[in-house]
Amino acid sequence: MSQSKLTRTQSSLLRSSPTIRLSIHSLSSINELDEASRRDLEAGEKEEKQRRSKKQSKSNNRTGLIRIKPGLTFTLASLSLASFLLFSVFFSRTGSSENLLLGLIFIAVALFFASRNMAVINRTVLAIKRTGKKLTLNRTKPKPVQWYIGDSKPEQTKPDEVSRVPFGVRFFSNGDVYEGEFNGGRSHGSGVYYYYVNGRYEGDWVNGRYDGYGIESWSKGSKYKGQYKQGARHGYGVYWFYTGDSYSGEWFNGQSHGFGVQTCADGSSYVGEFKFGVKHGLGSYHFRNGDKYAGEYYGDKIHGFGVYHFANGHYYEGAWHEGRKQGYGTYGFRTGDAKCGEWDDGHLVNRLPLETGPVHKAVQSAREMARRGVDQRRVDEHVMRAVAAANKAATAARVAAVKAVQNQMDGKLCEQ
Repeated sequence: MSQSKLTRTQSSLLRSSPTIRLSIHSLSSINELDEASRRDLEAGEKEEKQRRSKKQSKSNNRTGLIRIKPGLTFTLASLSLASFLLFSVFFSRTGSSENLLLGLIFIAVALFFASRNMAVINRTVLAIKRTGKKLTLNRTKPKPVQWYIGDSKPEQTKPDEVSRVPFGVRFFSNGDVYEGEFNGGRSHGSGVYYYYVNGRYEGDWVNGRYDGYGIESWSKGSKYKGQYKQGARHGYGVYWFYTGDSYSGEWFNGQSHGFGVQTCADGSSYVGEFKFGVKHGLGSYHFRNGDKYAGEYYGDKIHGFGVYHFANGHYYEGAWHEGRKQGYGTYGFRTGDAKCGEWDDGHLVNRLPLETGPVHKAVQSAREMARRGVDQRRVDEHVMRAVAAANKAATAARVAAVKAVQNQMDGKLCEQ
């Protein structure tokens, strides 16, 4: 059998079997699928690039890497100007054109480095702004709301006043010292005042003055216990003199005034009325020699009408003038005899019978004044109460003085 070469033409291929045609169709379909896949892949890559570019733009907007804010522009301009001035100063010895050229070069270099480190500069600017906002908020922080009960706002206590104590010590330029309570910078309450090498006062204080009850003592031995008012002895009290004399009774503005009892070291005594420190009014006096007088006083002297009994038994009833018999009166002896009439400077100048009108009237007035001078009200009970209160106030003052000295030693501040 002869061999022959097989050749296929296009027509033969077209006329080929269905299997071959199906294969060709499959190949074409595969090519179409590859083309579609390639197009989908390109579209996906394009979307991914767009997504990444958007994300990067958002990140840049957050960090400020691309957008230059007005504050940053001002910062770069200030940096450039400072650089130019710096170079102008350091290179002032060279020519002006060289200074300008060097300044421009330095500005260019500064701008280059600033653009390379834009993120750092932006973060610095943002930190500065945030710090400024915090400081502004701290300055304008509102005051806390305070609640209180009542119609009016209570007084606000200063912080430095809370730690202060009411007890303290004050030294004066003349050497005096006060130890005790203070209020409003003044001695107020209980305290002890020491006079420089002289004495002291222990008792109550009001606005820097003795006021209330207290005890006043002096170095020589004199002492007073009783009431005070605005720095002076006022009310009821007892004063003991260093000489041995004493006065017990009423006081007014630092002087014996009113009813009182004066006792002297020599044994004499007076019970009666006083006025501004002297015997004045009605009273009775017992002399150290045994004589007695009851009647009127004026200016610390026997003056007016009264009865004088001598220690030897004699007596005088009638008028007096500055301690002497003056006017009408009767002088009686212990034997029963009597001299009646008008007296002048202690001497009888006109003898008259007892029944004479002026003489009788003067004797009756003297007896009445003597009775009234003896029968006077007594203030012993008031004085005793004042002395007891003064002792109590002095004890409280000593306690306050101890507290004041302790605070002084501990370094605590006082209200003064």
